[in-house]
Amino acid sequence: MPIVKLNCTLSFAASHFLTKYKGKCENLHGHNYKVIITVEDEIKENGLAIDFKDIKKIAEEKVINILDHAHLNDIIENPSAENIAVWTWEKLKKDLPLKKVTIFETEDYYCEYEGK
Repeated sequence: MPIVKLNCTLSFAASHFLTKYKGKCENLHGHNYKVIITVEDEIKENGLAIDFKDIKKIAEEKVINILDHAHLNDIIENPSAENIAVWTWEKLKKDLPLKKVTIFETEDYYCEYEGK
């Protein structure tokens, strides 16, 4: 059967400051983050690779419910978009056939991580 990539988009709001950065972002501030979880799997007999609802449920439980309306410095050391992407990958890699995690800090700035 063919292998496909599926994307599930979620969001969360959180505060943070960058501990190893000189500039405005070293001060406490917040973002409305967008997260795109990309999985890759084979299409099964039922016509689906993975149910989108299952991707969303796992991502909400393991990532969004932890980060939403949180202060990210209490959860992730130096919570840059890059470190948030790696943290998200680590939280999901055992439960989903991950291909990529994308973290949008703003509409124009985002980070993609394809794990190891």
